[in-house]
Amino acid sequence: MSDHLTRSVLRAPRFWAGLAVRAFARSWGRDVMLYTGGVSFFALLAVFPAIAILIGFYKLGLSINEVSAQAAALSDLLPNAAKAIFQGEITRLSNASARTVSAQSAFALFVGAYAAHRGFKALLAGLNLIHDETEPHGFFKFNLLAFFVAVFAFALFTVVSGAVVTVRILAHTSSLAGNEAVGWAPLDALLPAVGLAVGLTLLYRYAMSHTSPVAWLPSATGGLVATLMSVVSSWLCAIYVEQIAPLGATYGSVGAVVVLLIWLSWNVNAIFYGGAFATEMELAAKAQAQAAAPSAGVVNLSERRARRSRP
Repeated sequence: MSDHLTRSVLRAPRFWAGLAVRAFARSWGRDVMLYTGGVSFFALLAVFPAIAILIGFYKLGLSINEVSAQAAALSDLLPNAAKAIFQGEITRLSNASARTVSAQSAFALFVGAYAAHRGFKALLAGLNLIHDETEPHGFFKFNLLAFFVAVFAFALFTVVSGAVVTVRILAHTSSLAGNEAVGWAPLDALLPAVGLAVGLTLLYRYAMSHTSPVAWLPSATGGLVATLMSVVSSWLCAIYVEQIAPLGATYGSVGAVVVLLIWLSWNVNAIFYGGAFATEMELAAKAQAQAAAPSAGVVNLSERRARRSRP
């Protein structure tokens, strides 16, 4: 497909509207919902071991105040209704001795690795289903891919949370020096979104297709769409839980866990929708290329006839 044809198609409002509808139908199928439940469950199982591992890493080279600041940055990524259980665990680990945290981190490493590996396997399987992959990966290749994706996601999450803490420290230093700290505020909220968009773009490009990487444009667009949906779903989750349906009255002491599970499932839906959006962009590009090929052939044939008719 030519560049000018690609630009004209991608700028058309009807193209984007149809793409969004087809992506919704692709990502909300019955089989995809099964993978959504699996990813959400294993993510919930892995989140608290991940906290113990991160706090254990921070304890090795950071002070108590720095650990608390890093933990606060992590808790801000969660909906308000689920922060209590998260912050309680962070406070307990932050105040514990380094030896105790290290022992718990070693145990949490096994539990978290198992849950994270199973969760990312379900995530990759769901994305492969969305991308219409007919031939699955081999057993060892699929497990190895899930392992590397999990390690990369954990590293990216650690880097982003560290960047958020750095921004907050710089803002605090600026305020102490009498300077305005307003300029740092947008970065505090923007960095997690940027990290999520980058991670999802790489996930769609390199882990969604078995044969060849997905093109950069569909991958990046899907990553941006999924990030936007994740931000909106987190906002809607907070409104639903805190204003429409107070889950504490229904679920009692486990209400915070239910909120966290709802938040996770909505974010997993956003990730799958981004993958479906990237897939539909690929299919639209292929369809336009096939439609343009016959017309190009007719033009070439007309040119040949015109040259033959010339004296």
